[in-house]
Amino acid sequence: MKQFSILFLAFAAMTLAFTSPVESTIVDTKASVITWKGYKVLGSHTGTIKINSGDLQMQDGQLVGGSFTIDMKTITCTDLEGEYKGKLEGHLKSADFFGVDKYPTANFNITSVVSRGTPGAYKITGDLKIKETTKPVRFNVNIGEEGGQQIATGEVQIDRSDFDIRYGSGSFFDNLGDNTIYDEFDLSIRLVLN
Repeated sequence: MKQFSILFLAFAAMTLAFTSPVESTIVDTKASVITWKGYKVLGSHTGTIKINSGDLQMQDGQLVGGSFTIDMKTITCTDLEGEYKGKLEGHLKSADFFGVDKYPTANFNITSVVSRGTPGAYKITGDLKIKETTKPVRFNVNIGEEGGQQIATGEVQIDRSDFDIRYGSGSFFDNLGDNTIYDEFDLSIRLVLN
């Protein structure tokens, strides 16, 4: 038994000796952006949201964790101009949708990372918090190099009704007709790493 314990301790020490530390890589918030697309019966709208802060954790060149904070006050619409652009942005920031005065940020924290078998390709699971609700979401992420910088990209579809955002939702209100806004919206995430 004593000999087994010594062997186990020696193996554990060797494993620790060959395990690299986890390194945190900070997200360049000025160069990073999230692009959103929301859908309604008569079309869709697109826009952007800025990243407030974030980091990705790497070990031996592999993604192992990370998190980022989204600045909900920076929601913009990119497919409208003038008065209609201002109205939509104001409505998205209002309590009908994201209530940015009370909830100025949303957060995503990676809880699990699985390699998809090719370098830089991962399937991640994480907790997304919007307003007062936290839900797990899963999506694929790719980390590659562009112009000498490491870029992490991913696409995820979110169901806003999971986060108690019900305005214009056919899931909760009848007879909306052409005014129905679909629950699902798409996020394209682009994180530039320092």
